[in-house]
Amino acid sequence: MVSRLLVNPNVLLSPVADGYVAFDAADERLYQLNPVAALLVELCDGSRTRDELAAIVAPLVPEGERELIRAWLDEASANGLLVSRSEQIDAKLVPIRELDADGLARLADRLRDEGKIQAAFLCQRRAVELCPESTRLLCRLGELAHIVGNREAARAAYERYLKRVPDDAEIQHVLVSLRDDPPPPRVPDACIKQIYERFSTFYESNMCEELGYQGPQHLLDVIRDTVGRRRGLSVLDLGCGTGLAGEALRPFAMHMVGVDLSAEMLAKAQDRNIYDDLAVGELTQWLATTRQTFDLIVACDTFIYFGDLRQVVGPAAERLSPGGAIAFSVEQAKSPPFRLTDSGRYEHHFQHIRDAAETFRMQIASHREAFLRMEYGEEVLGHYVCLA
Repeated sequence: MVSRLLVNPNVLLSPVADGYVAFDAADERLYQLNPVAALLVELCDGSRTRDELAAIVAPLVPEGERELIRAWLDEASANGLLVSRSEQIDAKLVPIRELDADGLARLADRLRDEGKIQAAFLCQRRAVELCPESTRLLCRLGELAHIVGNREAARAAYERYLKRVPDDAEIQHVLVSLRDDPPPPRVPDACIKQIYERFSTFYESNMCEELGYQGPQHLLDVIRDTVGRRRGLSVLDLGCGTGLAGEALRPFAMHMVGVDLSAEMLAKAQDRNIYDDLAVGELTQWLATTRQTFDLIVACDTFIYFGDLRQVVGPAAERLSPGGAIAFSVEQAKSPPFRLTDSGRYEHHFQHIRDAAETFRMQIASHREAFLRMEYGEEVLGHYVCLA
């Protein structure tokens, strides 16, 4: 009886730049396969023996290392990556424990929480294969594909999702970047409202505890550099959210106003009891209609939703008292002027910040480059700027 090798049906495969990664969903083991091992896996369809497989691949490796091919096949069989079946068996091998779509999705969630993102992506992709009509699974697959840097897979998953949920404003916006379409001037209001309606329930724990958010602290530094010991100011917190920046600003303020597009986030800010007034509204429209003026206007992690900063710096400058200042943070771009990222936010180059300031006859009074937060395991750096 001749044994022929095939890939264990529980094993999920994904191509990467230098081969494959393989994840055994039953035993939760992750394998990194080089190009030769990846080719062997592709050839293991149940029609070839170990010796036949070794003979096919042998010309690809130095003569002195060819015995390593058989050793790898034996090790892969012992580990369960490969399994054998007899020539006499025509039916496909049925695994002892095959995970269904829900089980794979739950496993993907747990693996993501453990930081095993590639394995989570593989499990989620297989879950979608088993249940291709599930919008929940498709959306989750798009997110995980995005995290592992597979833009094509993310775009494909989100495209399929959007056909079933065409009014999802957040995914509509994310696809603009993933499709490499021309970006809009700013993130649509409907997208921001949708994001923060959901995000408001766990915003602070996610930003401060999981992502190490340091925006308010660094922005406070450039504000101190500019306003010095001045206190008793009239302060406007644009995109105030739950009030994280507001707490840092309150010692400067005699009167402080917070404005945000999300009613859910403002409800959290209201609970802090640090603002004298709170208003729901789109920032540029609110600035255009208010008659108030301010000594200090602050936008912490808010201008990331605008492309050209002149469309928001201009209206803010109109509401400044004589000698007033505008302080804000944005994500750093490597090249000018600005760019819509796959996250759906804009990043800005320092030269664009300088150009926007000069348009409205303002100067950069203080500027720092510093850590903003983590995103998918990578540090996001920010520009912290105060214009006067």
